[in-house]
Amino acid sequence: MQSKKDILLAFYGDDFTGSTDALEFLSRAGAKTVLFLQNPTKELLDKFTNLDAIGVAGMTRSMVPEAMKQELDEAFRSLKKLNPRHVHYKVCSTFDSSPEIGNIGTAIQSGIETFNNKFTPILVAAPNLGRYSSFGNLYARMGIGSKGAIYRLDKHPSMSKHPITPSHESDLRVHLSKQTNLPMSLIDLVDLNKDISEIKEKLSAEINSGNKIVFFDAMYENQMQTIGNIIDNEVDEKTPLFSVGSSGIEKALGDFWATKGILNQRNNWKTLSECKPILVLSGSVSPVTASQINWAIANGFEDISVSIQALENETSEIKFISEYQEKIASFLKSGKSVILHTSKGPDDPRVQETKAFFNKKGWDEQQIRSQTAKRFGKILGQSARGALEQVPVKRLVIAGGDTSSYVARELGIVAVEMIAPVFTGAPMCCAFAPNSPVNNMEVNLKGGQVGDETYFLALQKGKI
Repeated sequence: MQSKKDILLAFYGDDFTGSTDALEFLSRAGAKTVLFLQNPTKELLDKFTNLDAIGVAGMTRSMVPEAMKQELDEAFRSLKKLNPRHVHYKVCSTFDSSPEIGNIGTAIQSGIETFNNKFTPILVAAPNLGRYSSFGNLYARMGIGSKGAIYRLDKHPSMSKHPITPSHESDLRVHLSKQTNLPMSLIDLVDLNKDISEIKEKLSAEINSGNKIVFFDAMYENQMQTIGNIIDNEVDEKTPLFSVGSSGIEKALGDFWATKGILNQRNNWKTLSECKPILVLSGSVSPVTASQINWAIANGFEDISVSIQALENETSEIKFISEYQEKIASFLKSGKSVILHTSKGPDDPRVQETKAFFNKKGWDEQQIRSQTAKRFGKILGQSARGALEQVPVKRLVIAGGDTSSYVARELGIVAVEMIAPVFTGAPMCCAFAPNSPVNNMEVNLKGGQVGDETYFLALQKGKI
């Protein structure tokens, strides 16, 4: 097993697609990084050499606080044993959370208890993803890696209408204050325009004033290296520095480490060729993904709609999974790319029908979100696995943050490693999935906000 001291950063992602985003920015910076779907054992780590960083793709974004606390306490203790320089709790770049679901305050408290740092830095902004923070308020482009318009988060056409955690507040401090009572402050845009020594003095003053959480604004690419310098400077050599935020953390630290010559591995990215057919599994309710599905169908993809009747009981579930397996296999055999989807955006009738189905069981919003992700993840994953055992393909796409972790586990994926950049925030990866038809397959995982309408067709063509 490699020396524990070699690990610069270990992150825990609150969902799978968001975790590959962090994987990408570390890999691009020259850090050899592997993303695992479970806390890696010594035996699993021994299969990979010369790692600079590791990640764990979790599912806490769709968990209630009690379940999150139990999950994260164990995960953070496991990562701490690796003795990395940094441990990062990676969240969605739109800070998707609420007091009831995906509570980021719960994650911070677990981090404080595990690492006992004097403060927790939070960086949500990621300019290269179209995520900007100005005086504590978050702005987001419509479609990561696209040319969509930029909106304040509470006015964002997608995030303001999220079916489970709609964004009604763009001030990140106000939003987080509903999830934790810890005192917090901000290093704002004016501060970032000062000399680095002045910024560090400002941060020290905020910490000495008793602030346990410090947010960082960012609007421009060149500010990320500065923030990486500031955060890395706060590491206590006795324990990892725990941080929270988007993949902006990886971008900031990666940019800083690259300037210091700490990261110097050369990335010889694979050249992606056209690949047809491909299989797409979508559990996303995003309007961005909906436009991508519609574009793909208009350009030759076949689509299969997952019926909510599959949720009725175990017998119905087995029946529909079997049907989907055969439909997928039939299309793939004929050389046609396929999309198996649970919705086409928030206006798809299935979204409300699914909610009504679970409401009849007397479940609240938290249970509905968790069960929707778990049940649809199982249907998507098992349907695909059965089809791929009959008709293997070279390239697989998984869309949707909440369902992606469940889908990946059903497919038998244990770990992934980046092999090529494609759309920003969603790299092409190679799957490590022993005893599964997905083993060594090219896998792309995208969040609901990633890409323009040509996304799936572009991945089929391989020339991004």
